Amino acid sequence: MERAIQGMVEKRGAGLWLTHVFMIIGVLVIFFPIWLAFVASTVAQQDIIQPPMPVWPGDQFWVNYKNALFSGVNVPVATMLFNSLVMAVGIAVGKIIISLLSAFAIVYFRFLGRNFFFWMIFLTLMLPVEVRIVPTFEVVAGFGMLNSYSGLIFPLIASATATFLFRQFFLTIPDELAEAARVDGARPMRFFWDIVVPMSRTNIAALFVILFIYGWNQYLWPLLITTDPEMNTIVMGIKQMFPSGDDFAHWPTIMATSILAMIPPVIVVVGMQRLFIRGLVDSEK
Repeated sequence: MERAIQGMVEKRGAGLWLTHVFMIIGVLVIFFPIWLAFVASTVAQQDIIQPPMPVWPGDQFWVNYKNALFSGVNVPVATMLFNSLVMAVGIAVGKIIISLLSAFAIVYFRFLGRNFFFWMIFLTLMLPVEVRIVPTFEVVAGFGMLNSYSGLIFPLIASATATFLFRQFFLTIPDELAEAARVDGARPMRFFWDIVVPMSRTNIAALFVILFIYGWNQYLWPLLITTDPEMNTIVMGIKQMFPSGDDFAHWPTIMATSILAMIPPVIVVVGMQRLFIRGLVDSEK
């Protein structure tokens, strides 16, 4: 018996060791291109275009990052980072607010056709962005929202996915809470703000991380509605920096811009990591 237990422990230890080895190898494989991009952002142009490319950081870190942030190629990267930040935060917050309210209405209000309206919202997931983008552009242009933050944000703040997830969570909240709030004289919105929203904190955090990255990585929609270079987002800026034809590209600046573009999403993921994980694996879901 003791030998069997010892053998099981040894097998489990070997399996755990191998799991960590494979995880470390996977992390290194994923991290290596990021490391090369960082190295390329700290060296001179000549060091990149003449092989072999260095694998250790150079002495041009401050020069390249200062040039990217405040000079850029067409627009300073600082301006594009700000535009992307406003767009990403606006989309994430707008989607969460609208989805919370719509899911609350569908779950807690009794009105004719509420299930029909919910499934109509859910069916919008089957429509690709390309199908909706032309009529959406016409509406935005008609309201005079081209080259504006409102045009970047408002058309993208409706989310059938977030509405569905909040609805599913609200259905798990005991009906006794709503009855107790009603007995205490709480109005529907008081019940919403004081009970439902605090209980949805982990869901909100998890969705905020996902929706922030969704908004940060938007390319097609900003490209369509912005013609002013000052309204470019960071994803658009990186694409415009790449050379076409015989154009000259300053690769250290492009690599520095790419590294800067990764920093805000990383900060959001790391800063909200605990709530994000709880929102995904909480046993109450």
